[in-house]
Amino acid sequence: MAARRVVAEVPAWRKSLAKWAYGLSYFPQLGLMRDDILNETPNVKEALRRLPRDVYDARQFRISRALNLSNKKDILPKDEWQKYEEDVRYLKPYLDEVVAEIQEKAEWAKK
Repeated sequence: MAARRVVAEVPAWRKSLAKWAYGLSYFPQLGLMRDDILNETPNVKEALRRLPRDVYDARQFRISRALNLSNKKDILPKDEWQKYEEDVRYLKPYLDEVVAEIQEKAEWAKK
């Protein structure tokens, strides 16, 4: 019985740890989202190319603002920091689509 209770509580513990680690990282202080700081591999570049224009423009604004702040060795006011709850993985659906297409092409090339 006690083991079940501990297992049921782990997700809340992991979520609070993730929230704590997110708060310690530097990118929310610059107003960046997690997908803004991905390494630009060929898959990520293709996913970025597929983004809607308004989402892409918002990403570019966040990155240029972060570069400006970093250059001035400054951060945003606390009320403008990116919040953990508001950080959306906007690139994930497009990235998953790109990876699925690459896997499908590899399967077709085998045949």
